[in-house]
Amino acid sequence: MIKVENITKEFPLSRKQRKELGDEFKNVKLICAVDNISFKCEPGRIFGLLGPNGAGKTTTLRMIATMLKPSSGSISVSGYDSVDEGQKVREQIGFMTGQTALYDRLTPTEMVKYIADLYGMNKEDFNKRKDYLFDALDMQSFADRRISRLSTGMKQKTSIARTMIHDPSVMVFDEPTSGLDVMTSRAIMDLIRDCREEGKTVIFSSHRMGEVNQLCDDISIIYKGKLFFNDTLDKFKSEMTKSTFEEEFIYRVGE
Repeated sequence: MIKVENITKEFPLSRKQRKELGDEFKNVKLICAVDNISFKCEPGRIFGLLGPNGAGKTTTLRMIATMLKPSSGSISVSGYDSVDEGQKVREQIGFMTGQTALYDRLTPTEMVKYIADLYGMNKEDFNKRKDYLFDALDMQSFADRRISRLSTGMKQKTSIARTMIHDPSVMVFDEPTSGLDVMTSRAIMDLIRDCREEGKTVIFSSHRMGEVNQLCDDISIIYKGKLFFNDTLDKFKSEMTKSTFEEEFIYRVGE
């Protein structure tokens, strides 16, 4: 479970940054990326964090994953505080972004084994988990090929396998299908569904409304750091005044 309670994240602006942002920020020393938001992600459900670029989605996910500290408020993951018990949180969590950051000289098998060793997985558990992930993501055909020779989709699959190899109870996906082909996107979506079936807590951000409509149980809409909706997907649909999910989202963000 993830509990986010009244978190705010502010970043200082340098003189150069204020100049680049324009006259509106001339005397602004702090910029608020996330502004006093709260939500809860339950096990066995998929939570979607929606919003346009620059809304605060990635900043929020990075705070959950302990990559950033909140300026105020608190976050707990599986009962552990993200600031005071950061190491415990990292043991529980798998965090994946669109930036694969893989070692080109390694193979997918070597890359995933390296991460498994960091988590102290024994050989039997590693092989069992690796085979499951590589089969689910259709990776066996390139498992021993150098990462430098892989396509973008293959690298993204490798990144997901690396993220999930230690079988974390909480999964955080930040735009996991961004820039990928239909087949790769479908394999990733199927794996996200499998996480729900296994009772994991899943939170992901996306700008693809079709994916959100297919995957999510609960959603929050964030814009300029503030939450504009926080409830079930069914509740959102029941309140729709526009003909499509996309149009309703644009309408709410616009208001």
